[in-house]
Amino acid sequence: MLPCDDASLEIAAEILLSGGVAVIPTDTVYGLAAHPDRLSAVERLYTIKGRAAQKPIALLAADAVAVRRFFGGELPPGADDLAARHWPGALTLVLPKDSIFEGLRVPDHEWTRRLLARCGGVLRVTSANLSGCRPATDAPAALADVGLSADVVIDDGVSPGGVPSTVVRIDSSGAFSILRRGAVAIQGKI
Repeated sequence: MLPCDDASLEIAAEILLSGGVAVIPTDTVYGLAAHPDRLSAVERLYTIKGRAAQKPIALLAADAVAVRRFFGGELPPGADDLAARHWPGALTLVLPKDSIFEGLRVPDHEWTRRLLARCGGVLRVTSANLSGCRPATDAPAALADVGLSADVVIDDGVSPGGVPSTVVRIDSSGAFSILRRGAVAIQGKI
Protein backbone atom coordinates (compact mmCIF):
# COMPACT_ATOMS: atom_id res chain seq x y z
CA MET A 1 0.00 0.00 0.00
CA LEU A 2 1.38 3.38 -1.03
CA PRO A 3 0.38 6.89 0.08
CA CYS A 4 -1.51 9.16 -2.31
CA ASP A 5 1.35 11.44 -3.38
CA ASP A 6 3.34 12.47 -6.47
CA ALA A 7 5.78 9.55 -6.26
CA SER A 8 2.90 7.06 -6.02
CA LEU A 9 1.18 8.73 -8.98
CA GLU A 10 4.20 7.94 -11.15
CA ILE A 11 4.40 4.37 -9.84
CA ALA A 12 0.68 3.77 -10.44
CA ALA A 13 0.86 5.31 -13.93
CA GLU A 14 3.80 3.08 -14.91
CA ILE A 15 1.96 0.00 -13.63
CA LEU A 16 -1.24 0.90 -15.49
CA LEU A 17 0.54 1.85 -18.71
CA SER A 18 2.46 -1.44 -18.66
CA GLY A 19 -0.73 -3.51 -18.31
CA GLY A 20 -1.12 -3.73 -14.55
CA VAL A 21 -4.10 -3.24 -12.25
CA ALA A 22 -4.30 -0.65 -9.47
CA VAL A 23 -6.61 0.18 -6.56
CA ILE A 24 -7.09 3.95 -6.58
CA PRO A 25 -9.01 6.49 -4.50
CA THR A 26 -11.89 8.45 -5.97
CA ASP A 27 -14.40 10.97 -4.66
CA THR A 28 -17.04 8.27 -4.16
CA VAL A 29 -15.51 4.86 -3.32
CA TYR A 30 -12.17 3.16 -4.04
CA GLY A 31 -11.77 1.88 -7.57
CA LEU A 32 -10.04 -1.02 -9.29
CA ALA A 33 -8.41 0.38 -12.44
CA ALA A 34 -6.86 -0.82 -15.70
CA HIS A 35 -5.83 0.90 -18.92
CA PRO A 36 -8.58 0.37 -21.55
CA ASP A 37 -6.02 -0.40 -24.27
CA ARG A 38 -4.42 -3.20 -22.21
CA LEU A 39 -7.00 -5.94 -22.78
CA SER A 40 -5.31 -8.48 -20.50
CA ALA A 41 -5.47 -5.92 -17.68
CA VAL A 42 -9.17 -5.31 -18.34
CA GLU A 43 -9.73 -9.08 -18.27
CA ARG A 44 -7.95 -9.14 -14.90
CA LEU A 45 -10.42 -6.53 -13.61
CA TYR A 46 -13.28 -8.90 -14.40
CA THR A 47 -11.49 -11.84 -12.81
CA ILE A 48 -10.40 -9.98 -9.66
CA LYS A 49 -13.86 -8.52 -9.10
CA GLY A 50 -15.71 -11.70 -10.07
CA ARG A 51 -17.80 -9.66 -12.50
CA ALA A 52 -19.87 -11.23 -15.26
CA ALA A 53 -18.18 -10.78 -18.64
CA GLN A 54 -21.31 -9.24 -20.23
CA LYS A 55 -21.49 -6.47 -17.60
CA PRO A 56 -19.54 -3.42 -18.85
CA ILE A 57 -16.93 -1.54 -16.83
CA ALA A 58 -17.19 2.25 -17.01
CA LEU A 59 -14.34 4.66 -17.54
CA LEU A 60 -13.07 7.52 -15.44
CA ALA A 61 -11.83 10.52 -17.44
CA ALA A 62 -9.36 13.26 -16.56
CA ASP A 63 -11.67 16.01 -17.82
CA ALA A 64 -14.43 16.82 -20.31
CA VAL A 65 -11.83 17.13 -23.08
CA ALA A 66 -10.81 13.48 -22.55
CA VAL A 67 -14.49 12.47 -22.64
CA ARG A 68 -15.05 14.30 -25.95
CA ARG A 69 -11.88 12.77 -27.39
CA PHE A 70 -13.06 9.29 -26.36
CA PHE A 71 -16.42 9.84 -28.08
CA GLY A 72 -14.91 11.40 -31.18
CA GLY A 73 -16.03 14.95 -30.43
CA GLU A 74 -19.82 15.14 -30.28
CA LEU A 75 -22.01 14.14 -27.34
CA PRO A 76 -25.80 13.57 -27.40
CA PRO A 77 -28.13 16.48 -26.56
CA GLY A 78 -28.23 17.15 -22.83
CA ALA A 79 -24.91 15.45 -22.05
CA ASP A 80 -22.85 18.65 -22.12
CA ASP A 81 -25.27 20.40 -19.78
CA LEU A 82 -25.24 17.54 -17.25
CA ALA A 83 -21.45 17.31 -17.45
CA ALA A 84 -21.07 21.06 -16.90
CA ARG A 85 -23.33 20.90 -13.83
CA HIS A 86 -21.92 17.75 -12.21
CA TRP A 87 -18.28 17.23 -13.32
CA PRO A 88 -16.00 16.79 -11.71
CA GLY A 89 -18.28 14.74 -9.52
CA ALA A 90 -20.28 11.60 -8.88
CA LEU A 91 -22.28 11.42 -12.11
CA THR A 92 -21.61 8.70 -14.68
CA LEU A 93 -22.99 9.37 -18.14
CA VAL A 94 -23.71 6.33 -20.31
CA LEU A 95 -23.55 7.50 -23.91
CA PRO A 96 -23.67 5.89 -27.37
CA LYS A 97 -20.34 5.05 -28.99
CA ASP A 98 -20.52 3.26 -32.32
CA SER A 99 -22.93 0.34 -31.74
CA ILE A 100 -22.60 0.19 -27.92
CA PHE A 101 -22.98 2.44 -24.89
CA GLU A 102 -20.03 3.52 -22.72
CA GLY A 103 -20.18 4.97 -19.22
CA LEU A 104 -17.80 7.78 -18.27
CA ARG A 105 -17.38 10.21 -15.43
CA VAL A 106 -14.86 12.81 -14.28
CA PRO A 107 -14.10 12.22 -10.57
CA ASP A 108 -13.83 15.07 -8.08
CA HIS A 109 -10.43 13.84 -6.87
CA GLU A 110 -7.42 15.85 -8.04
CA TRP A 111 -4.82 13.07 -7.64
CA THR A 112 -6.98 10.63 -9.58
CA ARG A 113 -7.60 13.15 -12.39
CA ARG A 114 -3.84 13.69 -12.62
CA LEU A 115 -3.32 9.91 -12.83
CA LEU A 116 -5.96 9.68 -15.56
CA ALA A 117 -4.24 12.45 -17.54
CA ARG A 118 -0.86 10.73 -17.11
CA CYS A 119 -2.39 7.50 -18.51
CA GLY A 120 -3.82 9.15 -21.63
CA GLY A 121 -7.07 10.57 -20.28
CA VAL A 122 -9.21 7.53 -19.41
CA LEU A 123 -9.02 4.31 -17.40
CA ARG A 124 -11.50 1.46 -16.95
CA VAL A 125 -12.51 1.62 -13.28
CA THR A 126 -14.96 -0.43 -11.24
CA SER A 127 -15.54 -0.26 -7.49
CA ALA A 128 -12.80 -2.03 -5.54
CA ASN A 129 -14.89 -4.85 -4.09
CA LEU A 130 -16.01 -8.32 -5.06
CA SER A 131 -19.20 -8.31 -7.15
CA GLY A 132 -22.23 -8.21 -4.91
CA CYS A 133 -20.26 -6.92 -1.88
CA ARG A 134 -20.27 -3.49 -0.36
CA PRO A 135 -17.97 -0.96 -2.14
CA ALA A 136 -14.73 -0.15 -0.30
CA THR A 137 -14.57 3.35 1.16
CA ASP A 138 -10.97 3.05 2.36
CA ALA A 139 -7.77 1.36 1.20
CA PRO A 140 -7.68 -1.36 3.91
CA ALA A 141 -11.19 -2.51 2.91
CA ALA A 142 -10.20 -2.49 -0.77
CA LEU A 143 -7.00 -4.38 0.04
CA ALA A 144 -8.95 -7.02 1.97
CA ASP A 145 -11.52 -7.47 -0.81
CA VAL A 146 -9.55 -7.20 -4.07
CA GLY A 147 -6.25 -5.43 -3.38
CA LEU A 148 -4.15 -8.55 -2.86
CA SER A 149 -4.74 -9.37 -6.53
CA ALA A 150 -3.87 -5.85 -7.73
CA ASP A 151 -0.36 -4.64 -8.54
CA VAL A 152 -0.58 -1.56 -6.32
CA VAL A 153 -3.00 -0.07 -3.77
CA ILE A 154 -3.01 3.70 -3.23
CA ASP A 155 -4.19 4.88 0.20
CA ASP A 156 -5.84 8.29 0.53
CA GLY A 157 -7.83 7.65 3.70
CA VAL A 158 -11.60 7.39 3.71
CA SER A 159 -13.36 8.34 0.46
CA PRO A 160 -15.30 11.53 1.11
CA GLY A 161 -18.40 10.46 -0.83
CA GLY A 162 -18.84 6.90 0.36
CA VAL A 163 -21.68 6.35 -2.12
CA PRO A 164 -21.29 5.14 -5.73
CA SER A 165 -22.01 7.54 -8.58
CA THR A 166 -25.42 8.17 -10.07
CA VAL A 167 -25.62 6.58 -13.53
CA VAL A 168 -27.65 8.26 -16.29
CA ARG A 169 -28.01 6.87 -19.81
CA ILE A 170 -28.57 9.34 -22.64
CA ASP A 171 -29.30 8.05 -26.15
CA SER A 172 -28.41 9.82 -29.40
CA SER A 173 -31.75 11.69 -29.40
CA GLY A 174 -31.16 13.06 -25.89
CA ALA A 175 -33.70 10.78 -24.16
CA PHE A 176 -32.45 9.81 -20.71
CA SER A 177 -33.03 7.19 -18.04
CA ILE A 178 -31.55 6.80 -14.58
CA LEU A 179 -29.81 3.41 -14.38
CA ARG A 180 -28.61 3.77 -10.77
CA ARG A 181 -29.43 6.29 -8.10
CA GLY A 182 -26.34 7.37 -6.22
CA ALA A 183 -24.47 10.38 -4.93
CA VAL A 184 -26.00 12.94 -7.34
CA ALA A 185 -29.74 13.58 -7.17
CA ILE A 186 -31.22 13.69 -10.69
CA GLN A 187 -34.95 14.27 -11.06
CA GLY A 188 -37.42 15.23 -13.72
CA LYS A 189 -36.30 16.57 -17.07
CA ILE A 190 -32.58 16.76 -17.74
